[in-house]
Amino acid sequence: MNTKAKLLGAVALFAAVIPGHSFADTADKRIALSNNYAGNSWRQAMLQSWSKVGDKAVADGAVAAADAFTTSENQATEQAAQIQNMILQGYDAIVVNAASPTALNGAVKEACDAGITVVSFDGIVTEPCAWRIAVDFKEMGRQQVEYLATRLPEGGNLLEIRGLAGVFVDDEIHAGIEQGVSEYPKFKIVGSVHGDWAQDVAQKAVAGILPSLPEIAGVVTQGGDGYGAAQAIKAAGRDTPIIVMGNRQDEMKWWAEARDANGYETLSLSIAPGVGTLAFWVAQQILDGADVPKDLTVPFLKVTQDTLDEALAATPEGSVANVEYSLEDAKAVIAGAN
Repeated sequence: MNTKAKLLGAVALFAAVIPGHSFADTADKRIALSNNYAGNSWRQAMLQSWSKVGDKAVADGAVAAADAFTTSENQATEQAAQIQNMILQGYDAIVVNAASPTALNGAVKEACDAGITVVSFDGIVTEPCAWRIAVDFKEMGRQQVEYLATRLPEGGNLLEIRGLAGVFVDDEIHAGIEQGVSEYPKFKIVGSVHGDWAQDVAQKAVAGILPSLPEIAGVVTQGGDGYGAAQAIKAAGRDTPIIVMGNRQDEMKWWAEARDANGYETLSLSIAPGVGTLAFWVAQQILDGADVPKDLTVPFLKVTQDTLDEALAATPEGSVANVEYSLEDAKAVIAGAN
């Protein structure tokens, strides 16, 4: 089974096609991406996937535009102003990766009131008029601790590396990790830092907190931080704990090298950056008159010891394990949710 089939999971098995119209019905529609942050490999891969799929959709006549905009700072006020500018520019749909689940609601409501379709993904918004596409981030956090419990039945001390402060994804994964620790109370979080989903930030943060920490049995993460954590721990002369990874190429490369050298084992899991392309096609389907539920959930992409080599071979250097969605994939996801 290929990566896309694994990611779509049971939904893809429906292979359902929603009765719809032709591309011509949305050929004059303009879709914009509002992105709040581009400072890590996941966001770069997300933007590349958007450009690849969006440019082809424009060339094929599916839509008239698939423009992408990223704010210079991860600030909700700046992104709200960006969305308001998109309203003035007359876009028919705005796809949002939000800096905050609530702080953009006013701008999102303005867009809806102007007749604009708003689809949020990854960093979702809570404004009822918008659509939301997300994985179960809380479960993603919980499963990290569950995995560590299978490897470390006696438990141990954990270091938690969080993502961007104040963002929905960070809060949800953190809540899942806390739930996992409550389910497996032999584990204790003895330190927590923000790595901003970037290995260089994570490396510096982990290096700063390590001197104050006892022995670490495991590191729970959010993605983009595993390799940085490994480098900081090595530089500190400490034994390498089990570091849960986040599907980044540098993490998987380090993991494979450590596996080959000494049998190192771990788990890697994250949302695929290509989920932005699913949001694009969902927006197109809404504009095309499809009945789309307000909340869509897709599985997260997991890499195990058995699938590491396959995932690493398919991931470009400096990027993230990924899958991009087609129109038919989007129809299948929508059909599975209806």
